Amino acid sequence: MADTIEKTQVERVQLGVRMEKHMVQVLKGLAEFKGVSLGELLENIVLHSFDPVEGQEGEASASPHGKKALNAIADLKRVYGMNYEVHSARHFEKDIDESAESGS
Repeated sequence: MADTIEKTQVERVQLGVRMEKHMVQVLKGLAEFKGVSLGELLENIVLHSFDPVEGQEGEASASPHGKKALNAIADLKRVYGMNYEVHSARHFEKDIDESAESGS
C-alpha cells in the first residue's frame, strides 16, 4: 500500500514586496518552467532555506532545485541579465523609489 501524505491546510496572504527586477524575471521564468505559481515557488525556496545542511548551519541549506531546474536558472539569468551572485545582495544600493519612501 502506498504511503499517503496528509495535506496541510494553509492560509495565504497578499504580500507587497519590492525585489530586484532581473531576479523577479528569473523567478517568474522558473515558476513557469516548474509549472507552479510564483507564490508557490517562493514558499518552496523559503522552506528549503529554513532547512540547514547538518554540520553547516548558517553556511548551507537544502536546495529545492534539481539539475534541470538549475540549468534553466542559469539560462534565465543569462536571458534576463541577472549577472550577480548569492552574496551580491549585501551590496545592493537602494533604488530611487525606495530612497524617496524612506526619506533618505
